[in-house]
Amino acid sequence: MKTLVKTFAAAALIAVSTFAMAAEGPDSKSAKANVNLSTADFALEHYVAVTTGGESAGVEQLFAADFNQKIQTTNAQSNSRSEVVKSLKKQKGEKLNCTVSTDILEESADYMIAKVTLKFEDFTKTDLVTLERVGNDWKVSKSINSYK
Repeated sequence: MKTLVKTFAAAALIAVSTFAMAAEGPDSKSAKANVNLSTADFALEHYVAVTTGGESAGVEQLFAADFNQKIQTTNAQSNSRSEVVKSLKKQKGEKLNCTVSTDILEESADYMIAKVTLKFEDFTKTDLVTLERVGNDWKVSKSINSYK
């Protein structure tokens, strides 16, 4: 009789935990961190943390729906928002070994253009980043990368 009660109790615990995990949804733990993007400076700072410091919280929140990235090389490439977000999530925790500097090139009440320079040992990556106000938050809408 005790074995039967323990079996039913274990089955009930498994069922309750399964329902609890299903109610949370598959992305609720990792992707829904709320990041403060209320100013262009905060958004730019978070963009640098995401692209160079391995930060993964709020990646989806950071990029505008129509975001695109262009990479200027001999074979010019273009990446969509979903491709960039997926790539950045894979780099979670990986920090780039480079010196980072940022310069604000243009700024208004609703947009900002910044130059993010990453100096590595053998080359330099320049990232021109366009940020736009979307509602109450700032989002990265475009990124153009070049290498020297």
